[in-house]
Amino acid sequence: MKKVIKLVATALVMSSMLLAGCSSKSEGTSAKNDSKKEVKVGFVYIGDVNDGGYTQAHDTGRKYLEKETGVKTIYKESVKEDKAAVEQVVDDLVDQGANVIVGTSFGFQDGILESAKKYPDVKFLHCSGYELNDNMAQYFGRMYQARYLSGIVAGMKTKSNTVGYVGAFPIPEVIRGINAFTLGLRSVNPKATVKVVWTNTWYDPAKEKDAALALIDKGADVIAQHQDSLGPQQAAESKGVFSIGYDTDMSKSAPKSVLTSTTFDWGKYYVKEIKEIQAGNFKSEKYWGGIETGMVDITPLTSLAPAGAQAKVDAAKADIISGKNKIFVGPIKDQTGAVKVPAGTTMKDDEIWNMKWFVEGVDGSIPKN
Repeated sequence: MKKVIKLVATALVMSSMLLAGCSSKSEGTSAKNDSKKEVKVGFVYIGDVNDGGYTQAHDTGRKYLEKETGVKTIYKESVKEDKAAVEQVVDDLVDQGANVIVGTSFGFQDGILESAKKYPDVKFLHCSGYELNDNMAQYFGRMYQARYLSGIVAGMKTKSNTVGYVGAFPIPEVIRGINAFTLGLRSVNPKATVKVVWTNTWYDPAKEKDAALALIDKGADVIAQHQDSLGPQQAAESKGVFSIGYDTDMSKSAPKSVLTSTTFDWGKYYVKEIKEIQAGNFKSEKYWGGIETGMVDITPLTSLAPAGAQAKVDAAKADIISGKNKIFVGPIKDQTGAVKVPAGTTMKDDEIWNMKWFVEGVDGSIPKN
């Protein structure tokens, strides 16, 4: 009888151990699955997805992300650059299940940062800013490289030696682009100048068009822009002058005006970053991709471009990719003629990122805050 009781007791113990083992294994698997939750990405846009420029470029990247990774995405367009407005949009996206938020405009930074602090388990990617958090990273493209190349085209095309530039806001992002464009312009045409007009808006087609028309009235026969709409291109075409597109290939929208466009390709970055997040390898860092990464580029020149310009652009592009041409290399003078970057000196990334002065050849001023 004792032997039978002992056998029954042993069986009960073994059964308990097996059940415990199964329970532990089940809990472990559940925990592992929880740590790899399905990624859902929410995008915050400043314009509408069919603006033909900046927001459309980001939305093209969003669609590419879906296609390449299969992740679900949602978005909110035409969001104001207002801290409270951005926070509200993020709240809505998180409520819809987004666990990665992408803020695509510089002016969203304060709202994105505050939201990152509010939602520590959500990952945040912000475009063109400088603030970081444990769960928030920054990204942007070295558009100044493509600006330099487009400046070469404009410098070879202009007959009046006056090129107009419609600028959004007098911030370093826009200023360094104007400077790089001017350096490219004057590398082939030292007599040419760049006349700048500020609109103090990222996206206002009517205002941007009016600014371009004002520049044309002042003698500009080529129009460039750091704006998010087609307004400047349409203005140039209406007046029979030429233009440089921005954000997307704008040649189809103004076929009688566009010489080339400087473009962003955000898709590859989004795919890379989301895969890192899925793998648990998110990093709070600043990413600044150049032409060699494909994040920025210049479109093939149209038939309106001057003879020989494509070869000049191709050669300069190869030098930028190889590192032979770092663009902001001395001697570089400012508007007053004073040497700002001595001969043999190359500006550091931090200096380029925070640029707040115009190079020689720019006709315009930088308003003080």
